[in-house]
Amino acid sequence: MMAVLRLRFTKTKRDKLAQVLWILNWISVVTGVILFSLGLFLKVEINKRGELMAERDIQYVPNMLIAVGLIACAINFLGGKICYDCVDTTKFLRWKLIMLPYIICTFFFTFCVLVGALMCYSMRGELEESLNLGLAEAIRFYKDTDTPGRCFLKRTVDMLHIEFQCCGNNGYKDWFQIQWISNRYLDMSKKEVADRLRSNVEGKYLMDGVPFSCCNINSPRPCIQQQITNNSAHFNYEHQTEELNLWMKGCRQALLEYYTHIMQSIGLTVLITWLFELSVLTGVRYLQTSLENVLRQGDLDSESDGWLLENSFMETARTNLNIIKSLGKSNQIDTANNGDPNINVPSTSKAHYGPDNVPPKEIPEAS
Repeated sequence: MMAVLRLRFTKTKRDKLAQVLWILNWISVVTGVILFSLGLFLKVEINKRGELMAERDIQYVPNMLIAVGLIACAINFLGGKICYDCVDTTKFLRWKLIMLPYIICTFFFTFCVLVGALMCYSMRGELEESLNLGLAEAIRFYKDTDTPGRCFLKRTVDMLHIEFQCCGNNGYKDWFQIQWISNRYLDMSKKEVADRLRSNVEGKYLMDGVPFSCCNINSPRPCIQQQITNNSAHFNYEHQTEELNLWMKGCRQALLEYYTHIMQSIGLTVLITWLFELSVLTGVRYLQTSLENVLRQGDLDSESDGWLLENSFMETARTNLNIIKSLGKSNQIDTANNGDPNINVPSTSKAHYGPDNVPPKEIPEAS
């Protein structure tokens, strides 16, 4: 028999392994709480700026982390109980039939943890698209402070500019393409305002200006918000080379960098958790196989072998494939028989005539 990674265990080593695994399972319960907390934190951070994001399904990552964290607590709590009882070989009997299904379920769970880690790194593209569309929509409705459902957007966008030191979606020039001042704050009696409105095909008041929140607090001069591209309108000013007047970075890039940093940190934590869970699962497998072998030998104090797989990888894969094929064939037979439980069963419509199954002689009819 070519067992994979076979190790020899004395009774002392088996007991120490069970004790160490009991401690590691309780540490794993703590990592489950950490995963749950990280998922909850990410969900709160996304919801905090939900009005700046388009309707995209980006909640699946925090939701999965929350679910994985809760399942990790339950699985490792059970694992801790099993390993604690396995210190006494006689108590192992109560878990003997449960341990292999537990190990298989835990293996698939660790795969889900790995998927969760990879999802943290693959979320960037969907998040960027959501931010791009959401920020463009928020900026477009910046002026609608008297419209129900949009009155909060001005404050939200201004606070975003100040907190993340950014301006616009892709940059400050985004404000040149939209009317961000409401008509009720425009003096229509002024010729300049009327001419600007008439000059635009859509009747919008466009100008090379930005909201106050785009002003860079590090600027040595008073902030220039109006006529930004008109060098002659300001003394000693050159807008092409002026970098300290306004925030240069777009808010989409600023938010994307912020969330990417969070996602990468969470992804690394989940990846480390996956490796830790995998190592604990490996130890539980060694404990299970070594205890089963010592029970087969009959001497609870003797040495026993433990392994990850009883046969080689190829042999194990071939055996599992044959099991799947046999299950598939049995399903095909059931389908062909239309699920009739009486198929291939001798019919009971014929009379049983006696122990020798000999029919009686027919009595001729009277003529």
